[in-house]
Amino acid sequence: MLLEGKKGLVLGIANKRSIAWGIAQAVSREGARLAVTYQGERLEENVRELAESLNDPLILPCDVSKDGDLEALADAILSGFGGLDFVVHAVAFALREELDGEFLNTSREGYRIAQDVSAYSLTAVTRRMVPLMESRGGSVVTLTYLGGERVVPHYNVMGVAKAALEMSVRYLASDLGPKGIRVNAISAGPIKTLAASGVHGLSKMLEYHRTHAPLRKNTEQAEVGDVALFLVSSLSRGVTGEVIHADNGFHVMAMAE
Repeated sequence: MLLEGKKGLVLGIANKRSIAWGIAQAVSREGARLAVTYQGERLEENVRELAESLNDPLILPCDVSKDGDLEALADAILSGFGGLDFVVHAVAFALREELDGEFLNTSREGYRIAQDVSAYSLTAVTRRMVPLMESRGGSVVTLTYLGGERVVPHYNVMGVAKAALEMSVRYLASDLGPKGIRVNAISAGPIKTLAASGVHGLSKMLEYHRTHAPLRKNTEQAEVGDVALFLVSSLSRGVTGEVIHADNGFHVMAMAE
């Protein structure tokens, strides 16, 4: 198995539709032992139920916008695992009212929240986890979307946050390369997750993607999971600072026929 004896952290599981859960399933299938997190009591039950199928997981609370939670998470992983081989950051959030209408009307607070949770948290999480990985090398993977490269109607402030996230990947890759730690992102096609459901017009977005992507289908949770598996495994040992698109080729299209 590709990840036999490896230990990883997966942040961002909300329910069985979460991309983070698809990734957790893929890396667990290949032998990894995982620490998984939940935010608040509302999601704890879902995460604990899903984690029953994992190999002896650590199940820990974490709000990535709180430094105290991140410090406690690092301490718990050090105590439970002794170190980490990879981190999967699948966390994003914007106020629902910011994901409708025009970007022009973004509020100052809405902008701050989207940047804090969806972009800065990658840096905040990585900084706490580097001491757990640097003795063995490691891999950090985050999730982005095409809306960080091009305008997607109603994606608005989240698109700007994803652009910041992708640039963060490059700077972190440069900083951490000498420590043997790689940092990459997966730009997944739209999937009907709890987070995506807040974007106005999601159903039309999914239909457009299905009919215009070269492979003529929507992105599946398991497809993204397998790309993440590649990025956290030794198969991608020469890959860092990259944004890999897992969207059935949609990103290559400039115009519909």
